Amino acid sequence: MSIPPEVSVVYTAKDLAGGEKIFQRLNPPARLAIFGDPVAKSASPFIQNAALKECGINSQYVRVHVTAADLSESLAALLQADFLGCNLTMPHKLAALSLMHRVSKEANLMGAINTVAIRNGKFEGFNTDGPGFAAAIKEEFGVPLSSLRVLILGGAGGAGRAITVQCALEKCHSITIANRALEKGTALAEEIGNGLGNSVTAITFDQENLTKALESSDLVVNATPLGMKEGDPSPLCDLHLGKNHLVYDTVYNGGTTALITQARDAGSKSASGLSMLLHQGAKAFEIWFSKPAPLEAMRESLKKIAG
Repeated sequence: MSIPPEVSVVYTAKDLAGGEKIFQRLNPPARLAIFGDPVAKSASPFIQNAALKECGINSQYVRVHVTAADLSESLAALLQADFLGCNLTMPHKLAALSLMHRVSKEANLMGAINTVAIRNGKFEGFNTDGPGFAAAIKEEFGVPLSSLRVLILGGAGGAGRAITVQCALEKCHSITIANRALEKGTALAEEIGNGLGNSVTAITFDQENLTKALESSDLVVNATPLGMKEGDPSPLCDLHLGKNHLVYDTVYNGGTTALITQARDAGSKSASGLSMLLHQGAKAFEIWFSKPAPLEAMRESLKKIAG
C-alpha cells in the first residue's frame, strides 16, 4: 500500500502537547486525528481527508502515535489545539470510555468507543464500528443485517463485541459467538440478554461446535486477528462453507485472506473489511459535522490505496 506524502506523516503525543503551534500552521490546519499504538498504517486519513476536501472544509486529518500512558493527556491536548475530535484505534477504545463526559448508549453496550467529538469543551464518545458493519453488510450482500442468522468468530472482544451488539440491536434472527475462552462469550451473552433482551449463544472455538453453528447460520463474520499477517490460516480451518453462506472478513490487509479464499472456493459470497472501514468512517464524519458524508469520494480514496 503506497502512502501519498500528504498523509504519510505520523505525529507524536509530544507534538500534540505543543498545541496549535504545530497543527494550526499546517495547510490546511489539522483539526481531526486518529490516536493509536501503532498508527502508521491506518487508512483512516485517506478517507477522512478525501471527505474534507470534497466538502470544502478547510481542515485535515492526521495520525498521532499515542501510547496508553499518554492517552488522557493527549485527549486534553486536543482542546488546546482547537480540534473537533478524533478517532481511536488499538489500544485505546476501551480505556477512553472513562475519560468521556458523555458516552452514547450504543458505545456503552459495545464497551468501547472509536470516535470522539468535542462539543462545548466536553468529550462525547461514540462507536461507529457496529453501524458501519451493518451498512457494509447491506452494501456487500444486498440484504439487511436484521434478516440474517449470524456466526461471529471472535465475537466477544474488540470489534467483534461491537458487531455482536449491533446484531442484537438489529434483532438478527439468531446470534452465535465463538471464542477461545467460553467464559468471555458467556459473559457478553448474559450482558446482552439483560440489557437488550436478545438471546445470544456462546460456543467455544472448536470443530464440533463450529460445524453445528455453520449449519444454522447465514452470515459468518471473522472478527479475530487471523488474516492480518501473511500466511495466517483461516479461522475456520478446513470446516465446510456452503454456497448459501455469506462470509465477511473484517480484516483488510491489501490482499486476500485465507478465509476469503476458502469462501470463494466453496462458492460463498464474500467481502473484506474495507467496506466496514468506509462506513464506520462515514458515520464518524457525520457525527463531527452533522451532515451526510460524501460516501463516493471516500470510497474512491479507498480504491486508490487498495489497488
